[in-house]
This record gives sequence, C-alpha cells and structure tokens, in this order.
Amino acid sequence: MLQLNYSGHKLEAGTDEAGRGCLSGPVVAAAVILPDNFKHELLNDSKQLSEKKRQELRPYIEEHALAFGVSFIHQGEVDELNVLQASITGMHRSIEQLTITPEFIIVDGNKFKPYLEISHQTIVKGDAKFMSIAAASVLAKTYRDEYMEKIHQEFPQYNWKKNKGYPTKEHREAIRQFGATPYHRKSFKLLPEQLKLEL
Repeated sequence: MLQLNYSGHKLEAGTDEAGRGCLSGPVVAAAVILPDNFKHELLNDSKQLSEKKRQELRPYIEEHALAFGVSFIHQGEVDELNVLQASITGMHRSIEQLTITPEFIIVDGNKFKPYLEISHQTIVKGDAKFMSIAAASVLAKTYRDEYMEKIHQEFPQYNWKKNKGYPTKEHREAIRQFGATPYHRKSFKLLPEQLKLEL
C-alpha cells in the first residue's frame, strides 16, 4: 500500500526518472506534488503497471496533482554529464517547472544533490512506497515511451516502439547490422563485444 506522505509537509514533491539503462533516447524525469486527498487504485511503481494502466493514470495524475513537471535530458547531454548526473539534472529541472515551490522533496533511489535550500530524502524503491514518487515514475515513463514511439518512425529497424531503447537482443542486433543513430548514447557500451563502433 503506497503512502501519501513521508515528511509531514503538505507540499511534498516526489521525483523519479525513466530511461537510465537505455542505449538510445533521453533520460526523462518528472516531479509531482499531490493533494492530501489523492487516491487512485491503480497507482503503483510504473514498472509494475501495464502500458494501458500507465496511459490511464497519466491524465488523472496531471488533472489532480497540485503541480507537476517533466523534463528531457537528451542523449548528447547524457553523454556529456554521465547517466547519474543526467538523472539528477533532469529531476532538478522537473522540480524547477513546478508552479508551487515544494517544502520537501522525496527522491527515488539513493543519489541526489540538494535542490536550492529545500530539504530532501532519497528512498530506495521509493516508487513502490510513496504515491508522489509513483506518480512521477508514471509521468516520466509515459512521456519517454511516447517520445521513443515518435523517433521509431525515423528508424523503425531498431524497433524502439517496442523496446523503448533498452538493450534487448533485437536492439543490439540492429545496432550490429545498421550501426548507431544520432539517438544512440555514445558513452554507452552499445554492443557487448564493442571495441570501437563507427559512430
């Protein structure tokens, strides 16, 4: 059962990201502040939900949240920053977009850098424990999936609409056959035996 609040502060933002382990596309982060009467029986860690349920939740979260923000850190910036810093930067940018300043921030995972002067707490598997982090995980995942489906049209041979840029066997096979695209992360090991891939 997900809890609504960690800190006791009324304006508590939850933040999470999607796409850290992908070979292509952006890291997408989201931040959400929920009202204290928020509930939805489907809400859970986005990884535990079907695509259909995530799609159902997204408009509900956007309509009922007190504030939400979503940010994209594209592959060039992921390469520049490294994926952990890209995730934290994405979370910061999502919090920046909130129309209400949070009094406290709860973060999925165990790494974060302070945002302004606002107190925060990192929570391992927070997306399976707290509603605002779960809501942020649903937004990050649905926005990212939508983007990957869009760029799939440009490069259908990688089947991003299905694998969403994750290192599936099929995705790696396509990289082996067709090489890397501008959407691939150059700092990632795209192929297991990769010594030097022509980029």
